Amino acid sequence: MKLYYSPGACSLSPHIVLHEAGLAFTAEMASTKTHQLKDGTDYYSINPLGYVPLLVLDDGTQLSEGPAIVQYIADQAPDKQLAPANGSMARYQLQSLLNFISTELHKGFSPLFNPATPADYKPAVTEKLLSRMAWIDGQLAGKPYLMGDTFTVADAYLFTVTGWGAYVKVDLSGFANISAHRARVAARPAVQAALRAEGLLK
Repeated sequence: MKLYYSPGACSLSPHIVLHEAGLAFTAEMASTKTHQLKDGTDYYSINPLGYVPLLVLDDGTQLSEGPAIVQYIADQAPDKQLAPANGSMARYQLQSLLNFISTELHKGFSPLFNPATPADYKPAVTEKLLSRMAWIDGQLAGKPYLMGDTFTVADAYLFTVTGWGAYVKVDLSGFANISAHRARVAARPAVQAALRAEGLLK
């Protein structure tokens, strides 16, 4: 398998999950700024959408969209318990969390990264984003991970997205459960391996 990623982008989530799963893979950086690979290849020629993550299987099959990719990876290593069994209520609850992180948190940050976003619009964006963070903070109350005692792919995605606050000046330090979750996830060896591979951890 090959994962196309950009350092610190949402592709960090499947990068973490690949390390957690212990599967063999290669990682290829695809800059979200230049849309070129290190050898000069136009990334649009590989993924017409131009964004990451993209997972390419050994037979050439492509899979895009982070929430789908992380579930695929989890299902290749069921013994790691990175996702509940397909068809179970717990699996649908995991998909609900992934969808929330994707649409409410991930996309909530997007206008703050866009230099074309009017400055007077950003406070409203931030206010809505913080209200969604408050909800996820509540979901973490009294448990180490989103699904309970077990680390899942949803935790990798949440860790990735909450890390963006520092880059766009959105202070999440008031959310005690999110802060504790970030510290807990950051201490995992697989997470450190992914961060190191992306140049985010010395």
